[in-house]
Amino acid sequence: MNRELSPHIQFPEPMLTFHPNGTSDTDIHPLRGLLRHGPISSDLLPVPIKLATIAPHREGARLHRFVEELAAEQRPRERTEYLPVWPGFEEVFRAGLDLPGGNCDIELDPSVDRELRESETPHTALSKHLVRAINQLRTARADFDIVLIYLPNSWEPGFKGSGNDDFDLHDYLKAVTAALGIPIQVINETGAMVYSCRASVAWHVGLALYAKAGGVPWKLAGADPELAHIGISYAMRPQSADGPRFVTCCSQIFDEAGAGIEFIAYDAHEFEMRRDNPFLSRNEMFRVMTRSMELYRHRHAGRYPKRVMVHKTSEFKREEIAGCMEALHLCEAVDLVQISEDIAWRGVKYDVDRRTSKLGPAQFPIDRGTLATLRHYDALLWTHGDVRGISHNRAFFKGGAGTPRPLLLTRHAGHGSWDATAQAILGLTKMNWNNDALYDNLPVTISYAKVLARVIKHMPTLSRIPYQFRFFM
Repeated sequence: MNRELSPHIQFPEPMLTFHPNGTSDTDIHPLRGLLRHGPISSDLLPVPIKLATIAPHREGARLHRFVEELAAEQRPRERTEYLPVWPGFEEVFRAGLDLPGGNCDIELDPSVDRELRESETPHTALSKHLVRAINQLRTARADFDIVLIYLPNSWEPGFKGSGNDDFDLHDYLKAVTAALGIPIQVINETGAMVYSCRASVAWHVGLALYAKAGGVPWKLAGADPELAHIGISYAMRPQSADGPRFVTCCSQIFDEAGAGIEFIAYDAHEFEMRRDNPFLSRNEMFRVMTRSMELYRHRHAGRYPKRVMVHKTSEFKREEIAGCMEALHLCEAVDLVQISEDIAWRGVKYDVDRRTSKLGPAQFPIDRGTLATLRHYDALLWTHGDVRGISHNRAFFKGGAGTPRPLLLTRHAGHGSWDATAQAILGLTKMNWNNDALYDNLPVTISYAKVLARVIKHMPTLSRIPYQFRFFM
């Protein structure tokens, strides 16, 4: 048995652009790029961004102070090799934050705390009060862009369901408000309100607010204009008393630069369960891909992309491959790639010691962007690892500890080298606008799929029109 890997290659850190033309105002560091150039949509987003609030009784002022804090300078106390000074929301995004007040501010009744203590199902009681407040805000919908919801520690018994109930308050609220077309930002007392590094909080919440308002902070620079990315996820809907369990299929569509995030969701009835994973029939997969292409063509003047990359975490069965190929037959190239995260592979970087001229373990881990081919249809891609050009020091390793594990890429359809496929996946790890990190370990096609699967199962009905992902962030 040959135990040697084929020669590996290492791709440079993907460049981001902060200019609409996609070729200028670039940086590999998302936050540094925002400070230097401003966001892509700085001239397109209505300003200021208006915030409505929902808070406990007599806690509305605390939420207002939190918003005012976002307008002030905050210096980092952690991740100082990566995190820049936060100069204030308007200085970063070229747009201010506004609190209209009046009907846009709601404080819940003081009886909520007592109900949570006395109720056998506190999550039901709390969600009822919050949904009632959200519906009350609908009468003032023209006066705000985003709703801030403050959840204090005292309400924690209502955050999760009890026993076998998989209720999650955060996901439930996202499901309710997404159906209403209202973006929300949940502020937990244990998190954003009291976290010690206020710069970290400001960057994280500030990015989320800007994206949820419809802003575009950055895109991938130099992206192939003829390439489209599709991510597929499945949500197992609870079995009703008088009906079968069924699967909700979600398909996201991203343009060549990793933006333009929309998705469709519908209940699939032709599927097979294997090892707790649903696999669609040929007809169901054909419908999913056809609707995804309709989304893409609607955003691109009716044209098809020349190349499509489809990602999911489970394998593509023969029937699914056939359905994809039938729906995407007008595209010149189709890549169906399974992306596996929980694998046993690890890697250690070796350098030559200058003093002894001997080979030994390097001081830093494997470089991010390293690709090693296993077989013609399998490859390892390190999306987590050492990055140059971020810190004043020689290297930057997010998290600072541990041995980074690669992603296992398995190509079920497609041909040619792994280079273009791996580079596209690497770029998509930098397109999560709900995170202030340099990158995620997973591309957004997969990380967003996980979010959708969690939230969609709480939605009682699904619309046939596309959803914008900003309502689910």
